[in-house]
Amino acid sequence: MACVKWLGHSAFEVRIDGYTVLIDPWLSNPMSPVRVEDYDGKVDLVVVTHDHGDHLGEAIEILKRNPKAVFASVYEVANYVSEQVGASERIVGGNIGGPLRLPGIDLKVMFFPATHSCSRGTPTGVLIIGNEGSVYHAGDTGLVAEMALIGELYDVDVALLPIGGHFTMDAYQAAKAAEMLRAKTVIPMHYNTFPVIQADPKELEKYIRERGLDTKVVILEPGQCYEFGKA
Repeated sequence: MACVKWLGHSAFEVRIDGYTVLIDPWLSNPMSPVRVEDYDGKVDLVVVTHDHGDHLGEAIEILKRNPKAVFASVYEVANYVSEQVGASERIVGGNIGGPLRLPGIDLKVMFFPATHSCSRGTPTGVLIIGNEGSVYHAGDTGLVAEMALIGELYDVDVALLPIGGHFTMDAYQAAKAAEMLRAKTVIPMHYNTFPVIQADPKELEKYIRERGLDTKVVILEPGQCYEFGKA
């Protein structure tokens, strides 16, 4: 089965189809249960939704410590990372649209719009699809209408949605996002790392129930893993 492990803030480890994928690997965040060196030689793919420090995180160091790992982000962020790592053959710069062509990685990885800010390129959400299931990581975003198109086109097994407000959606808006995505399961993220994004994840469950959705809400503690998909 596939597994999604929360590493605090917006950082996740996804194990799917035999691959280990890190998304927005800010592993030095105050809630993180892991260190960069815990992943030495274990990472197949690093995906970054945008270049803010709490999302790009330690991606460059991870790539240096995992010389076979592939990196994927929007074109401008990928160019920056390539300059730092010096391994352009495994740095993939894409954009919002259809699946990326990733060397040696047999997963569908697609970037979708996010409403936020960044210094390079454009902010994104990302959908990862494997034989064992699918994971959508919204990145940092407010509510965007394009989420309904994702739900119409693809089966979203697990949606990772920010709920902290201030910089992103809050729990009330995230419940609507879950409805538009038609997500089977939602895991809240990007909350309680700092005082300005304090939030109660149980509110997400309340708002989802008020909408009459069957979506399962899974509230993880940092380091916990949620298994899903085909055995």
